[in-house]
Amino acid sequence: MNDTERGTILIRLARDAIAERFGAPPLRPAPDGPWLLEPGASFVTLTQDGDLRGCIGSLVAYRPLRDDVRANAVAAAFGDSRFEPLQESEWPDTSVEVSLLSRLQPLAFEDEGAALSQLRPGIDGVVFEYAHYRSTFLPQVWEQLTTAQAFMTQLKRKAGLPGNFWSPEVRLSRYTVDKWKEAH
Repeated sequence: MNDTERGTILIRLARDAIAERFGAPPLRPAPDGPWLLEPGASFVTLTQDGDLRGCIGSLVAYRPLRDDVRANAVAAAFGDSRFEPLQESEWPDTSVEVSLLSRLQPLAFEDEGAALSQLRPGIDGVVFEYAHYRSTFLPQVWEQLTTAQAFMTQLKRKAGLPGNFWSPEVRLSRYTVDKWKEAH
């Protein structure tokens, strides 16, 4: 199975999971295959006219990829606290993107400058952690935040900290994604 076929299947899993919440039956039999039963970490992003409408995911693979995509799709549609739950009337105008995450790779650094120098714009998703504060941005966020400094500043704000915050106890991990977005 090629990469495009895998993406088509993952998008269909996400779309069917949301449609089922609106009472629609799946359009086709659920796809199957050993790769869908292996643990996988995914994010499902919903957009409308290019604007974010929901994004929820898993950073660590702990359940079958099929289940992870379906659960994250439903959570993105109905459980993203930044948005009201998706309404059935909005569903036809909503595009689905599925990102399949690599394993997290912890970064070693002595200060913020050294951390920033390790980030690969357009390639890395980043997890920021400090005490009970935690946030992540998918690599796609580099499209809006094009410098490592801007990316990190907003990542800290997303975690609930000031943009200029830094501490020796900050932990960063990076990951990459394979992503597929439906043509809508």
